[in-house]
This record gives sequence, structure tokens and C-alpha cells, in this order.
Amino acid sequence: MATLSAQLDEMRSRAEAHLSSTGSAQEVKADVLAIANIPLPLSAKYCHIAGEALVTSNGTGDNRSESLVSLQRLSTALNILEKYGCNLTSPCRPKYWRSVKHNNPVFKATVDAIAGGRAVLCLYGYTNQQPDGLSFPDDVIEPDTGKVAAVTLEVMTLRMELDLLIKDVHPHPEFFERIIPSLGLEEKVCLSDESGPILDTDVSSSLRVWEREAQPLVQFDHADASSPGPAAGSMSPSVHTRKEACCLCGGSPSLLCASCGSMTFCESCDLVFHRHPSRATHRRELTHIPMPDNCTICGIFPVSAHCPSCVQRLCSECDRLYHTHPGRTGHIRNTVTSVKPLRMTSSSLTLWQCIYCTTVNEARTVFCMSCERTRSSGTLSAALEEPLQLSTFTEWQCKSCTVVNAGSSVLCEVCERPRLATRPPVSPVYSGHATLESLKEADGQWVCQFCTFVNLNPAPLCEMCDLPRPEPAPTPRKLLPQSPIKDVPLSPIKPKVTLAEDPDVKRQKLMREQGLKLVQLIREGERNGVSPEEVYTSLRVSAGSSFAPCDWVRLELPHLLDEICAMAASVQQQPTVGRSGSHGDGNPEMSQGVQLSRAEAKQAWLAAGGDTEKAVKLALQDRRGKVKELHSLGFSDVAKCEEVLRLSGGEVRGALALLQRPLLESFHQRMWSDQPLPSIDIRDPDKQKVCRRLLAVYDLPSWGRCELALSLLQDPDVPYTLEDVVQAVKESHDRDFIRRVLAKECPICLSVFPHSKINGRKQTLDIFHRATVKY
Repeated sequence: MATLSAQLDEMRSRAEAHLSSTGSAQEVKADVLAIANIPLPLSAKYCHIAGEALVTSNGTGDNRSESLVSLQRLSTALNILEKYGCNLTSPCRPKYWRSVKHNNPVFKATVDAIAGGRAVLCLYGYTNQQPDGLSFPDDVIEPDTGKVAAVTLEVMTLRMELDLLIKDVHPHPEFFERIIPSLGLEEKVCLSDESGPILDTDVSSSLRVWEREAQPLVQFDHADASSPGPAAGSMSPSVHTRKEACCLCGGSPSLLCASCGSMTFCESCDLVFHRHPSRATHRRELTHIPMPDNCTICGIFPVSAHCPSCVQRLCSECDRLYHTHPGRTGHIRNTVTSVKPLRMTSSSLTLWQCIYCTTVNEARTVFCMSCERTRSSGTLSAALEEPLQLSTFTEWQCKSCTVVNAGSSVLCEVCERPRLATRPPVSPVYSGHATLESLKEADGQWVCQFCTFVNLNPAPLCEMCDLPRPEPAPTPRKLLPQSPIKDVPLSPIKPKVTLAEDPDVKRQKLMREQGLKLVQLIREGERNGVSPEEVYTSLRVSAGSSFAPCDWVRLELPHLLDEICAMAASVQQQPTVGRSGSHGDGNPEMSQGVQLSRAEAKQAWLAAGGDTEKAVKLALQDRRGKVKELHSLGFSDVAKCEEVLRLSGGEVRGALALLQRPLLESFHQRMWSDQPLPSIDIRDPDKQKVCRRLLAVYDLPSWGRCELALSLLQDPDVPYTLEDVVQAVKESHDRDFIRRVLAKECPICLSVFPHSKINGRKQTLDIFHRATVKY
């Protein structure tokens, strides 16, 4: 015992170190299996969790089968607890690792449904009790990784032992049979005969070797049934039970309902008995769960082919990848039809297992509670493809939330949406005249995953978008050995009838042809200096013409633009109403139409998509908006604005340059002349001109200071000059303060001078006074 304990401590310390550093359950799986195989009782093997109490309180049952069902629920709960521990020890913990909510459906159905589940969470560190769940204390920043790893290791070990016990491969089951006596009670089959006594046949074939040797061999024979012997009641303490049968018709059972007191039913009786509304929500379990024959490589998908050469049983995907090797391409495989269960009950659909982290989640959840990845669509669809067709009358799947409901319910239990009518199964229709050549052509087609175009040729690139094929193009297959079966002569084949082309394929072909033609025309237009917009619009306008789009733009478009300009000129403008209320009918500019340029007409024609009337409306509307913009800038002459817009091709910036050129004529002449700059005329009626010169010559801070200086200079009878005003305005913006600064009284001569001149005058008088005193 001391040697086993030392071995257990060594394995436990090594596994705890790996688990606390990585948080991966796969790396310690071998150590967990080795710890589970150590022949020690549960009380000596588990130090942190109460392993013996967990098994005793959650493994109750009247016989071995019921106890194993209870232990299976405990194993599922321990699996969830194991995920909690691995998440806490992982370097990348989940976002909400600090709390466990009671309303979590997975927690409620697994951990909270067993005795002692919350105690394990407390050992992890969830010791703070809240109204809606458990959480870590507020002062705990990170979980105790060492303690969590030790508790998680024991949870993994106990779950491993329970799995071995349920599969009947545990090396030391006697430790569990000591604390759960019902595990040692084997069922007996009672065979009754009308002409003879009851024959008790012990099912000892399922017992182990040492158990069969320890039991007394008691045999009964019809010939010596009257011979003295021990009483029937004293032969064995084992319980005599009858053979399981349907509780209604006595037939072979296939379903077990725990809600009805562990009653067994056949398919037909279960359909009738659970049609009652009060029993429609009962969850039934299969009495004999078929073990699926999965692929030997991936272990996930069912076997579809058997290769005698490789001695492999592979699924379709693994068979395709495995036999692409040149050394295995010639292997002949036998098709294997996987046997699926006849019926699937609601109990098997309440949970689903994540394919990434193997976490068992509730059926109504879409994201995994551990890794937060989405639920795989094949998790439920592949399992429900055929079984749900047989159990349509007892169960139905909600199309919105994929929850399986009872057959008698009209609304979904989760989302409360009504049940939708299901379509009858559509059997594929195959034409009897399909030949091998047509099948090969259909096999060569593939759909591009980027543009959904159906490619008819097995090319590596899509014909439409030129993107690569998601999978490599099929290579020519090698010819397999000829089958020894002789060819059977086929019946005379009728003449091949051409099938109607798929409308979607036909539409895609037409779109592809039109797109390629448009791309070619656009490239040709770019080489000739024609924009893609012009090519596309001309292609629409010149649909019935014999000209190519580029030739039509070069020959016919100028005439069309002149026509648009003429139509715009023929449209009379609405006369405006003057301030006096009289209409401007006498104004010749108002009576004539708008003169457009070819550039404006072309822009409107492109915007209208080739529609001439619409282009005229758009051109006139655009011209009115540009005239209003120039009017807001201070140019009120409408005729002049119209003319400069026609000259600039509709560009507002070019029209503005043409309108400002006469205003800047004098400035340009003065800048390029050799004469000195004239002085600033304060009495000039153009105040903006004077302010601009003040701002440029005297470097005033702002335009407002220039206007302030001009207003002070224009006051009547002012004794100060321009330089004095500019100096005062630079120092302050207060008009009264500036007036006081400009009108200072000299203390000596009592004359009024600006402040700057008074300071200079004082300095001069001081120098003169000192000179006089000296002499």
C-alpha cells in the first residue's frame, strides 16, 4: 500500500504540474488513465473531492443497469466540472470566468442535478454565494492555479474510472461494488414451461472468472427435479427477475421511460401511451444503444468503405484523401452501409457536444459555453436526417431554434413558435436513358464559391471571376482492375432525348457573354481616349446602329450634344418679378434661352443615361444652381454669369476667374508698373479697397482693426495722422481708449498731441533742461 501511495503521489504531482501550466486535458490524459488503474479504494485515492460520497449518493439503483444509468449522469456532470477547471487553469481564460450562473441550462441539467456538484465548485474557488449563482470573492484577482489543478485532476480521474466502469473494462470494479451493492446484483432470466418446473438460469456468462469460480455450481435437470436438494430460496442471494418486455403488449422493448417508473415500451405502444398530453413531454431512452461504427482515422464519421488491402474502415472523406496516394490509388474498396438506429428519442437531443473542445452543451444553445464557438450545422442535421422521418408522429424539430418537441405540442417549448408543416420526402428521379458520357459531364461541373458561377469544364480557375478552385481539379483516374463479373447485355436504348437546359445556367451564360463583351468594348474605348461611362451610355443609345460604340462617340455624339444645347436654348426662362411688382418682359436676356456648352450637355447626357429630354432638364437645373452660387458671391448680373459659365464649360471656378478679371485690372496694372505706389486716399468711396491696402501695408491684426482705423481717420477735424492712428489701433481695439491715447494734453505747453509724440516731446524737454542747468 505504501508503494502504491508513493506511486500515486508521483503521478499526481507530475500531472498537476502539466495541468497548471498548460490547462490542456489532452496532455494529462495518459497520467489520468494511469492513476485510475491504481488498485486503491476511492477514499484513499481522492484527497480533495469526496469521491466515495459522490459515487454513493449519485449511483443509486435497484440493479446494475439502473446504477450504471445514474453513474452515467454523474460522469456527464463531472465532464462539465472538468471543463470549468481546465478553463480556470488555462493561460487564456474565458471572459466571464469569475461567476457561474444558476440559470445556465447546461449547469442546471448536469452539475446542479447531482449531489455534491456545487461543493466541487467551491473547491475551485466559487465560494461567494449570489442570488443568481456562484462567483469568486471580490478580493481574488486570479484563481489558485495549483489548487484548481489538483481538484481538476481528481475530477478527471473519477470521470475516467466511471467511464471504464460503465464500459465494463475497469480493472478493479470491486471498489465500486463495495460502496454500491446494486452493481453486484445480476439479473436472472426465468424460463417457464407448462409441463415442467421453473428453470432458473443464472446469467453467469457476464461474470468475471474469479466470480464464477467463487459461486457454487448448482444445476437442475428435468430428470432428477424430485431429488432432494437445497431449497430454491437458499441457493443464491441473487435477485430473480423476469425478462424485460413491453409493459403493455409483452413484446420486445426498445424504449425506457424513467418518468413513468422505468417502464419499458415497444415502438407502437410508446407511440400510443405517450400521446396523452400529460405524458407527451416525457423523455425516453433506448434500451439498447447501438454503438456506431466510426472511421478508423478520424473516429467521427461513420464508415462508408472498407479496404481489404489497407485493412482500413474509412468514411467517405478520409477514404478520398487516404487513397489519393500513388501507392494506394489502385486499391479496391467495398462499400459499407452503416446501420442507423430506428428511432431517436428526445433525451438524446437535449445535449450536443462541441467538435472543438468536446464540451457537452444544451440543445437550445447556439454557442459553446467553453470556447464560445458556433454550433456545427452537421451536429444535429446528420443525426436527424433519417431518424426524424420515422419519429415524425411522436417528435418534431422546431425550424427556428432546432429544439425537438413532443408530437402532441403545437407550439415550441423554447421559442413558442408554431409547428410548420413538413414537406413530403422527394425521391430523386433518374432518367432511364442516362448514359455514361452524360454522367461524366455532370461530374466535371463545379460551382465557384466566390461568384456562384457553374463551370462546365474541370478547370483550376473560374471562367467568370478568374479565382482559383477551392479544391484541386480532378486528375485522370487510373483504370481499376477489370471485374470478373461478365457484362450483361443491356436492353436496346431509345434515342437520346436532349434535356432542357437549366434556366439558371442559361442566365449565367448570357450574363457572362454580355459582361465579357462590355469589358472588351471598355478596353477598346480606353485605348481610343473614350471613358467607360461614354462607352456604356453610347452602347445603350446606339443599340440599333451599325456603328461601334467608339465610332459612334466620335461621329454621332457631337451632333447629339448640339441638339441638346439647341433644345435647352429653346426653353424660355420664367420672367422674374421686380421689387416694384412689374415683370421683366422688356429685358432681352430674360426672353432668350440658356446657352449651354458641349461640356455641360455631355455631363448631363451621361447623368441621364442617354435620355435626351432628361439631359436637357438636368442641364438647366444644374445651370440655375451655378448662377445662384455666383449671385451669392456678389455677381448679380445674370446674363454675365450665364456667358462666363458657357465660356468656362460649366465650371464655377473658371467662371469666377473670368468675372473677377475686370475688377483686378487696375491692381494688375499698378503691380506691373515702375511708378511708386500712390498714397492711401482716406476719402476714397471704395472702403474695401482702402481696408485692403491698410491691411497689406501696415500689417494690422485683422480686418476689423482696418475698419476701425478708417473710421477714426474719417472723423471731422481730427489732429492726428495716419501713422498715429495705425500705431494706436495696433495696441488696442477699444475706440474710447484710442481716442484718449490720440488726444493727450501736454503738461508743458498745454497742447493736444498723441501719446507717442508727448513721450518724445518730454524726452526732448528733459535733455534741454539738463543742458541749461549745466551751463
